[in-house]
Amino acid sequence: MKIADIRALEGPNIYSPRPVVRMLLDVENLDDVSTRDLKGFKERLLEKLPGLSQHHCCFDRPGGFLIRLEEGTYLPHVIEHVALELLNLLGQDVKFGKARRWEGTVYSIVYRYEKKYAALEAGKLAVQLVEDLIAGRDVDLKAELSRIEGYSARMELGPSTSAIEKEARERGIPVNRIGDGSLLVLGYGAFQRRVEATLTDRTSAVAVDVACDKILTKKMLSLAGIPVPEGLPARTEDEAVKAAEAIGYPVVVKPVDGNQGQGVNLNLKDEKEVREAFRIASEYRPRVLVEKYIQGRHYRLLVVGGKFVCAAERIPAHVVGDGVHTVRELIEKANRDPRRGEGHEKPLTQIKIDLVVLQVLSKQSLTLDSVPDRGQVVFLRENCNLSTGGTARDVTDLVCPENKALVERAAAMVGLDVAGIDVTTEDISVPIEKSGGAVIEVNASPGIRMHLYPSEGEPRPAAKAIVDMLFPGPLPKFPLVAVTGSNGKTTTVRMIAGILAQQGLKVGMTCTDGIYIGENCIKKGDCSGPESARTVLLDPSVQAAVLEIARGGLIRGGLAYEKADVGIITNITGDHLGQDGVHTLEDLVFVKSLVAEQVKPEGYAVLNADDPASVEVRKRLKGNVIFFSLEEDNLVLRKHLGEGGRGVYVKDGFIVLHSERETVPLMKVADIPATVGGKAKHNVQNALAAVAAGWALEVPPDTIKKALMAFKCDESNNPGRLNVIDGGQVRIILDYGHNPAALEAVIATAKAMNPARMIGVIASPGDRMDEAIVMLGQVAGRGFQRLIIKEDEDLRGRKRGEVASLLLEGALKAGLKKDQIDVILKEDEAIAFAIENAREGDLVVIFYENYESALKAIKEALKGRAESPAVAGIV
Repeated sequence: MKIADIRALEGPNIYSPRPVVRMLLDVENLDDVSTRDLKGFKERLLEKLPGLSQHHCCFDRPGGFLIRLEEGTYLPHVIEHVALELLNLLGQDVKFGKARRWEGTVYSIVYRYEKKYAALEAGKLAVQLVEDLIAGRDVDLKAELSRIEGYSARMELGPSTSAIEKEARERGIPVNRIGDGSLLVLGYGAFQRRVEATLTDRTSAVAVDVACDKILTKKMLSLAGIPVPEGLPARTEDEAVKAAEAIGYPVVVKPVDGNQGQGVNLNLKDEKEVREAFRIASEYRPRVLVEKYIQGRHYRLLVVGGKFVCAAERIPAHVVGDGVHTVRELIEKANRDPRRGEGHEKPLTQIKIDLVVLQVLSKQSLTLDSVPDRGQVVFLRENCNLSTGGTARDVTDLVCPENKALVERAAAMVGLDVAGIDVTTEDISVPIEKSGGAVIEVNASPGIRMHLYPSEGEPRPAAKAIVDMLFPGPLPKFPLVAVTGSNGKTTTVRMIAGILAQQGLKVGMTCTDGIYIGENCIKKGDCSGPESARTVLLDPSVQAAVLEIARGGLIRGGLAYEKADVGIITNITGDHLGQDGVHTLEDLVFVKSLVAEQVKPEGYAVLNADDPASVEVRKRLKGNVIFFSLEEDNLVLRKHLGEGGRGVYVKDGFIVLHSERETVPLMKVADIPATVGGKAKHNVQNALAAVAAGWALEVPPDTIKKALMAFKCDESNNPGRLNVIDGGQVRIILDYGHNPAALEAVIATAKAMNPARMIGVIASPGDRMDEAIVMLGQVAGRGFQRLIIKEDEDLRGRKRGEVASLLLEGALKAGLKKDQIDVILKEDEAIAFAIENAREGDLVVIFYENYESALKAIKEALKGRAESPAVAGIV
């Protein structure tokens, strides 16, 4: 078996509103093999994964999957369940999965996940495990799961960042993780905020520099009258000893700009200890600080946005003797606690044995091989950082008002928006000035694990405080509109972008022609997938987003957002059938309905009441719907309005907004230039969808009207969509239509323009089914008096001339004669031939592949025609 593709769909997708892994697996010669055909396979599988016996499968009860194994099921189905069970063993509570034939011997295997990196590895391991069990090979499953767990721990967000992500999502704030680190973007566009662990986009670089320099921090705090321990810098052992003697023992030795307690030695009482401590500290940083040791308990107080949030007492790494095990064995036992991880990925960190541990044990007259008495507390470090194995006890309710105010001043003096203030004092409920305590350090990007997961006491909402600081009050409005369908998507997207721009917003837009930020196209090409949408949503200048959502992107990548304000389906026809596992119109309805489903509770799905397939989507929706129609008397529309719904329709040449409360005529259809005086019915439908979107977004009617009156089908507003070019004696329509329904719409518009004759220049994408290409040829054959057949440069797997032959077959079936058809494969040559040989009064309709090159060919042909007016027309 071979994995053809495996990817995580992190946003809503056609399989689930939650994240899933989708794997395309080629089972090759095992396609016809059933579990019933594999002797001993079931037994070997259950021996490795006994939990599979509890899987429900389609029987909705434990043991259902066992029945399927015994009856005989296909291997992709087995791999689906194996992947889910592996994730269960890794601590992920997931049950949803499905396996379906994709095409040939390739199957689509889909399963839910909670942690992406482990899920991807679990899918690969599931395939390997099934293959090995079939072949009778043994698999060290424990070692493989341990490998995945370690990899996942390194790659997934740590507890602090995960908590911030969770709090943001609970407030309805979208979250995007950038890269594999801790950088999160909360929110969209101009209203986004960024955090990396507990650093935020408000955190000053100067403040971080100050906090990282312990000597500078002490000076800043001293200037504010905040108690700090006396300290002196040292670059050599001798300087460190002199500093200790000047300050007076006991002292602390630590790196000037260290973090996480690395290289810190406390309560040093003589020269020997200072020299040894200096050597340890200087291994981490060349600059070392010697300061007075403050007796007392060690506390961390969190300040966010200038306000005290919570506090924890930090307890150094330690073990408790049982009279049997050595210190080393007790450490090993403590590290088996599932709450402890290698770094910051879990609530606690494993205890590492190093020189500092040996030194601290030596002070207690102990070694790693000592056996402490039962109940004896053996400290392994004197610093109390969680990152070196320490634990925490919540003391938020014990902090006195004076100490709260003092740490707020300390954070402000350094300039940090999020600060962890380390305080040593005998009692945090007594003002530090009275207890003889001191502020030891001010930490930028403080870890909040100790507040979220204290070993003792109540967890505190540290992450919530950070999110609330970044997003105080109600969330800012960021209009997000998504548009899908078979035809009309791009024009509808552009109309809606124009409406929002008319409202004064900077709009980010994606479509099949590119990515636009405001009026600037920042990327050309087909940009209707999730990555392009992400580009817009993450742009810090964008105030609203209008996204074209294509079928392929929906299937392969899902949505780039959680919920839209408006989800539009323009229409659904049988385009793209036979691709990406979509074989019927019902399959296509299922795929595209995702855009209408993923709408906010207060938002709207906008559906075409004139299109039966779009109407079917209504059955899948629970929220608000606006139907649009060319006809006031459309039965679907009338029923919807009768039930109190909202609709947009045409009546007596006017676009009308109808709700339960009122009926408002908005504007004349003929006043919208893109409708060609109302002749372009497909653009009337696109305008109705755009009006519905604006209405749903509460855009003032006058703003909608102004925007549509300014919207023209030209190079500036709507390039490549029903562009009408005046060529003097001939007119030209340039359009992107590439399926039968699109051609029919443009042909109907062209006929309404009353040309002498209509000449078509057509092609078809090569990845369509043969019958679809023939049908397109038939539509063209019925609609045009003369036809020039070309081919796209990108043949999409076809041989040169193959698509043209199918189009020719269709045109001839429609009744055109061979002498009315020319086959000119290159697009520019076909365009030139059509224009140069057109007669006066002809309308040349060109369906292009590449807009810019087609436009260039048109201009060159018109120039040549003007220079040679006596050119013979096509007979």
